[in-house]
Amino acid sequence: HPRLRVSMATTDANNVEQLRARVAELESELAELRQAQPASARQRIDRMSAEVVDSNPYSRLMALQRMGVVQNYERIREQAVLIVGVGGVGSVTAEMLTRCGVGRLILFDYDKVEMANMNRLFFQPHQAGLSKVEAAKRTLLGINPDVQIEAHSCNVTTMEGYELLRSRAAEGGLPDGGPVQTLLACVDNYEARVAVSAMCTELGLTWLESGVSEDAVSGHVQLMRPGRTPCFACLPPLVVAEGGDERTLKREGVCAASLPTTMGIVAGLLVQATLKLLLGFGRVSPYLGYSAMTDFFPVESLKPNPDCAEPACQRRQREAAKADAAAAAAATPDSAEQDSSAAAAAVHSENDWCIELVEEGGDEAAAGRSVGAGGGVRTAYSVPAAAADAAAPAAAVQDSGLSLEDLRAQMGRL
Repeated sequence: HPRLRVSMATTDANNVEQLRARVAELESELAELRQAQPASARQRIDRMSAEVVDSNPYSRLMALQRMGVVQNYERIREQAVLIVGVGGVGSVTAEMLTRCGVGRLILFDYDKVEMANMNRLFFQPHQAGLSKVEAAKRTLLGINPDVQIEAHSCNVTTMEGYELLRSRAAEGGLPDGGPVQTLLACVDNYEARVAVSAMCTELGLTWLESGVSEDAVSGHVQLMRPGRTPCFACLPPLVVAEGGDERTLKREGVCAASLPTTMGIVAGLLVQATLKLLLGFGRVSPYLGYSAMTDFFPVESLKPNPDCAEPACQRRQREAAKADAAAAAAATPDSAEQDSSAAAAAVHSENDWCIELVEEGGDEAAAGRSVGAGGGVRTAYSVPAAAADAAAPAAAVQDSGLSLEDLRAQMGRL
């Protein structure tokens, strides 16, 4: 029948168009996968080498041993780091640690890549629509296949997400399980910070917190040691301390600013502190800030609140106090005297300039007279005031025989 033949022809044409559209879609997905996992990706390397050749991706990192910065850089392959928040700071942090050759990265985030994220570093336009952790995993494996990458797309403030976070923090460490070596919080809200803080305090896990201001011109990195530094219940934001909801600060229709420069600087400071913790070199500041407007890097030291509302925090504070008391008791008086005598012997062992330091507010006569230099600098010995006066020659006075009137007349003529 003519109508039947026309209907069948139309159906076949539609099927062909659908097949073509599907083929085009699959080709596009294949191209994205090839771009995420380039064919030129290198093979895994079982052991780091310090050999100075162009083909060695670890030669410049291993040079830190030769420079005396670290004793054994290859230890980094036994370190596991958990990152909560793979946004502007977290994604760059993950890339830096991957390039440094960390053993395992465990990523947590529930958001997806958007075109609005393209002002930042790391993510690329073809990854829009993918979960941030999955997009990050593909990119990071392409950079360094030696790193174990775990991707968990979940919200850590929910019950399920918190339990998964706690499980991986407690069991995701290297080389054979146990707690991770450290955790990095790169989140943008107080609720997630409180969840991470509570979990790390409960586990006794040292972690690092970071953040960038809403105007994108300042940021900070903070070292968190349960019992020795304040948790997020110790020092809550003002709006929370007054009983308000921190989420009300986010205004409808107002977008927070974001600069890749500030994000990159904060991420660099965060990774630098992480490497110090993992490899045992340098000193990690308790709180390191950054102000782009003034090029200012403030450093602060914070103490935990003894009246913290978090029971786990108070328990960790008591444990830290006991540990300090035990350490102080272990220091014997004999060793303390030896240390003090050694220090005393070292002072002024060679003092060609006859300079000594005295306590402020000491006896001026005993310490010596000031030589007019900076405060705290005195002569090596002092001459008693009476002896100095006796030693000084008396001024000779001659009598001219003139009267007072004659002297006044001479002055008038002058």
